[in-house]
Amino acid sequence: MKNWILFGITIAAVLALAWVTTTIIERKTEAKFAYQNLTPIMELEPRNEKWGDNFPRQYESYMRTQDTTFHSKYLYSNRRDALKDAPELVVLWAGYGFSKDYNQPRGHMHAVKDIQETLRTGAPMKEGEGPMPSTCWTCKSPDVPRLMKEIGVAEYYSKKWSDLGAEVVNDIGCADCHDNETMKLTITRPALIEAFAARGEDITKATHQEMRSLVCAQCHVEYYFDKKKVDGAQYLTFPWKNGFTVEDMEKYYDAIDFADWTHPISKAKMLKAQHPDYEVFKEGIHAQRGVSCADCHMPYKTEGGQKFTDHHIQSPLANIENSCFVCHREKTESLMRDVFTRQTKIKEGTRELERLLVKAHIEAGFAWKKGATEAQMKEILQDIRHAQWRWDFSVASHGASFHAPVEISRIVTTATQKVQNARINITRLLAKLGHTGEVPMPDISTKEKAQIYVGLDIKKEKEAKAKFLDQVVPKWLEEAKQREAAYGTR
Repeated sequence: MKNWILFGITIAAVLALAWVTTTIIERKTEAKFAYQNLTPIMELEPRNEKWGDNFPRQYESYMRTQDTTFHSKYLYSNRRDALKDAPELVVLWAGYGFSKDYNQPRGHMHAVKDIQETLRTGAPMKEGEGPMPSTCWTCKSPDVPRLMKEIGVAEYYSKKWSDLGAEVVNDIGCADCHDNETMKLTITRPALIEAFAARGEDITKATHQEMRSLVCAQCHVEYYFDKKKVDGAQYLTFPWKNGFTVEDMEKYYDAIDFADWTHPISKAKMLKAQHPDYEVFKEGIHAQRGVSCADCHMPYKTEGGQKFTDHHIQSPLANIENSCFVCHREKTESLMRDVFTRQTKIKEGTRELERLLVKAHIEAGFAWKKGATEAQMKEILQDIRHAQWRWDFSVASHGASFHAPVEISRIVTTATQKVQNARINITRLLAKLGHTGEVPMPDISTKEKAQIYVGLDIKKEKEAKAKFLDQVVPKWLEEAKQREAAYGTR
């Protein structure tokens, strides 16, 4: 009897092994056949649908980035007005474009339209000239690396935003991250390569797993426009020479005396954090364990027996089964509760910090009116600059409170200490100047009231932008169609 059982087990094992072997051979044959019959794709091909002819599953999943229905406790995929949710931001960014218009980000397929329509890019001050540089297009389209190759990197950075509206028409996509011949992940933006070189590192030595984060780091990073690097160009630059921490970049900016703008109320030279997602991610436990951005935001999936990377780039909370359960064994409710708990605790700290920063700006402005001197205000303004930089670094990074909650909590704490120190010194200074009462605070309870307080006429801004778009967008699209029909280069 035992021999028959052993015989049966042996037969089952042989059949299972044969099935596995046959399946592997079939999959290898399918993959080999598929790659042998690809339609050629030209170098830096910006049209995502052309890549979709060869990779329909990836393309179909990418198309889902246009969906705007997902939302979690604090994150939305639609165009949610962040200034309406937190009017204090208008005062914090007074004198800067973000005080006009700031929305939560939508998916990659909305990139071109969103930058066209935002009030931050503005309307041309005169015919043929826009107020913002072409550098603003850099992370919005695969047309950008194509343009950089055609006209040169410095020439691209030397143009105005409105100069390239007819050229930049394809949303973020395939050519931003993939080589057209090998399909390997590749870096198409020089700023990332140059940032690694400034640190004495060679990005070409990166592993495939590292590249699954680095292609994201081309855009999801802190950056500034270096106007001194190339004459006449606003050169996209990452402030990584000293390191990736908030203090490292703060020291970098202070050393070169850089400021994004001067705050009109406090007169502090301000820094605007962009979206330092990669830098914050590097400080968290997932990066330390070798997890990449793509592992969570672009997990593998299987359809029809084929395994591929899901290009519906989105929050892992929208796809917990594929994103989180690869490593974690908790229940969905438990995972989400942990995420929201971290977010809520950090959100409480950043909201209080926003209110303190608003008071600091207004109190500093009051001190100037009372006759404060530059020497008296120097240390105060430096504390305001550093405190708001750290606050912005914490809130501008998408998912920061999840990526590195311990680090973000530390940053918020140091920012709170600095703004409190600034306010204490303002109080002492005002006493010397003869004022010992409360500094009057304006009513900024709504976005509209806050914008009026800082001197913005949003109605005129919107009218100017709408008029500009009505005039140029149809022209841009027609020029793009004519170019494609004539030359087949798009």
